[in-house]
Amino acid sequence: MKTIVTATEAARRFGDLLAEIKHAGRSVEITKNGEAIATLQPVRRAGGMTLKEFAALWADGADTPSFAEDLERINAADQPPANPWA
Repeated sequence: MKTIVTATEAARRFGDLLAEIKHAGRSVEITKNGEAIATLQPVRRAGGMTLKEFAALWADGADTPSFAEDLERINAADQPPANPWA
């Protein structure tokens, strides 16, 4: 899902937009004078997989021989966040 905001709104809500990108996985398109000038989107992590990518794998390859290996790879990449108070 993509959110569209003006440059002025992006400047005012930058922190909120970053949180939306990080936690909801949304892309943000920034416009100026009605023209799209930039897109902010989540960074793809090495070894990670988005929910959309997983859904595509599930739909396209649930019956393939390597499916169990794919699930193991996904599970191995799913690490809990570090505890900032540790």
